[in-house]
Amino acid sequence: MQLPTLTELEKAAARIYRTLNPTPQFNWPLLSQRLGAEIWLKHENHTPTGAFKVRGGLLYLEELCEQHRPAGVVSATRGNHGQSVGYAARRLGVPATIVVPHGNSADKNAAMRALGVTLIEHGEDFQAAREHAGVLAEKEGWHPIPAFHPTLVRGVASYSLELLKALPMLDVVYVPVGQGSGLCAMIAAKMALNHPVEIVGVVSAHAPAYALSFERRELVSHAVSTQLADGLACRVPDPQAMEMIWFGASRIVRVTDEEITRAMRILFTDTHQVAEGAGAAALAAAMQEQAGNIGRRVGLVLSGGNIDAAPFARALEGEGGK
Repeated sequence: MQLPTLTELEKAAARIYRTLNPTPQFNWPLLSQRLGAEIWLKHENHTPTGAFKVRGGLLYLEELCEQHRPAGVVSATRGNHGQSVGYAARRLGVPATIVVPHGNSADKNAAMRALGVTLIEHGEDFQAAREHAGVLAEKEGWHPIPAFHPTLVRGVASYSLELLKALPMLDVVYVPVGQGSGLCAMIAAKMALNHPVEIVGVVSAHAPAYALSFERRELVSHAVSTQLADGLACRVPDPQAMEMIWFGASRIVRVTDEEITRAMRILFTDTHQVAEGAGAAALAAAMQEQAGNIGRRVGLVLSGGNIDAAPFARALEGEGGK
């Protein structure tokens, strides 16, 4: 395993900033008061696609086109990665096909189509969609863009650099885990900056493959049953991602759909931010571990805000910010 250097990460970030602006990190007093800690949200819901993934897609497609401009690209997603690919592909004029599982978020599907991608529905979960994308790549001669890749990590790490440079005394940061690029990016930035922050991954309790793999120190696949956190709905962990996570993460916390729902309500109540299930997972984990974080500086990655109106309305129908 070879981690990117600070020079490599900063070069990637400079490239991304030609297209995107850095996102803010804000301390929210109500949220801090609620948890008894100094809480900082990293607002990746403020990117042009509403999620952190766009950073990785931009870097990957730009570097790919410099080496060899493909006839087309294909990838699988539950939404945010697909928007990332679509955003970058449209900017570079490359045809993109995205495979999603049946029953995927209608709003995320609409957002991808609006970016010009050809959307294909296949299979019952992300893994099935990913396997079909591989078949299409071979059949059509398209370049397959994986959900995890070192180049994606370098691109995504631009948000981690922003957060850790802005908060050199941050004690702990909670990072949602789907395929692992966000968590690995935070690990890469921490090591490159020699930052003291403790890094905690967060998975859905109903999609525990990465947590099980972390605990057992071996790759473990597991069925997915989350009804809310589609961005965390991973059945098969990526081996490259796990190598970095074993190296740099302190632990991985599991949060239930119920805990995520409550975190979504609290984020809206205390900060008026809209978070999708994966985007609220970091807060859900911090609330679960609240007793151990009293008085600490705590970073929470609000990784995305792309949630359909109906499930968000149902989440808000709970007991307010309780």
